[in-house]
Amino acid sequence: MISVQNWADAHMLWDFQQMGHAPRPCSVGIGLGSHDLGVADATVDLYRRGMFPLIVFTGATSRTTEGRMPKGEAEHYRERALELGVPESAILVEPNARNTGENIRFSQALLEEQGVDVSSILLVSKPYEERRAYATARKLWLAVEVVSASTDMKLEEYIESIGDARLVLDMLVGAQQRLVLYPKRGFTVAQDVPDTVIAAYERLRDGGFTTRVTPE
Repeated sequence: MISVQNWADAHMLWDFQQMGHAPRPCSVGIGLGSHDLGVADATVDLYRRGMFPLIVFTGATSRTTEGRMPKGEAEHYRERALELGVPESAILVEPNARNTGENIRFSQALLEEQGVDVSSILLVSKPYEERRAYATARKLWLAVEVVSASTDMKLEEYIESIGDARLVLDMLVGAQQRLVLYPKRGFTVAQDVPDTVIAAYERLRDGGFTTRVTPE
């Protein structure tokens, strides 16, 4: 059962994980692969608003997506974008990345291979992955300016779209743990985390929301 305190803590993490950047025109939009086709929808919306002329969808499969996205996350995102009217010429697919670091590095390599001049990227992720995606890009792609974006949704709306409240809370806990752990491993830049956010994370972790926690 999810308690009132669990919900309060989940909202704390949800709000913190979003960077609050105002979208602005960038050289390219990069949609980070996941189980959530809403990332593709958000990327298409930003493309239609003129925020970038070119999209990169990046991602292979994971334990969460191997059943529902057998062609690979990036390919399913591409198909979704085509259904929504994006021209094929405006989409590049990077099909091999299996984590956020590879999303960034492999997308950078693909764009260099295609001769695309990149000074800024609009990084589109799930709402609760914005901050870690940003921190990863700032670590690995120093030459570009990074703007973060995701679907504009409240926590309850997102849970309804996914259909599994406990899974979403588990993922929030996993995202928060990695935000603190990964700078120590050299994967991301460090960011300040308020004590209130740390306390909310610890309560949820200690309350058993741990299926997405990585070994420390």
